[in-house]
Amino acid sequence: MLLVEDIRKAIRDVNNYPKPGVVFKDITPVLSDPEMMRAVVDQIAQPFRSQGIDAVAATEARGFIFGSILAYELGCSFIPVRKAGKLPYKTQRMEYDLEYGSSAIEMHVDAIKPRWRVLVHDDLLATGGTALATAGLVESLQGFVAGFSFVINLSFLHGERKIKERFNIDPHYLVNY
Repeated sequence: MLLVEDIRKAIRDVNNYPKPGVVFKDITPVLSDPEMMRAVVDQIAQPFRSQGIDAVAATEARGFIFGSILAYELGCSFIPVRKAGKLPYKTQRMEYDLEYGSSAIEMHVDAIKPRWRVLVHDDLLATGGTALATAGLVESLQGFVAGFSFVINLSFLHGERKIKERFNIDPHYLVNY
């Protein structure tokens, strides 16, 4: 079984991407190692296996990678959360701030059944803007936010604190910087 430290070592830093001053955490080396990918999915899924999760709502693009596998592992629905204008059917929209700008995401209006327990997933937690916007979409469609999961937490950007303040939920993540 791979340890969190092995996963941390595989994640590479890309300086000044997508803009100057940002250090991008690149998970593609993790994706190229089947054993490591399996370990990541197993470790992310573990705390949610007995929580009756009805769906995983994952944000594009890198959140889709582990989010869809996580939904498969948990035996539940997968909900793609996409940038505005990318989904083909009627959508619910939420605007939010990023660590280096602002954006909007959307979810199909029929993606969640009322009272579904939804796990919000993305590859990385930074300021919490994307995760909180996704959670806002879940609530706007009468779902219940059952948890938050991430591969990486950038603790110096305080997203974890914002999630705890808003939802009284400790986000689950594997690697902390």
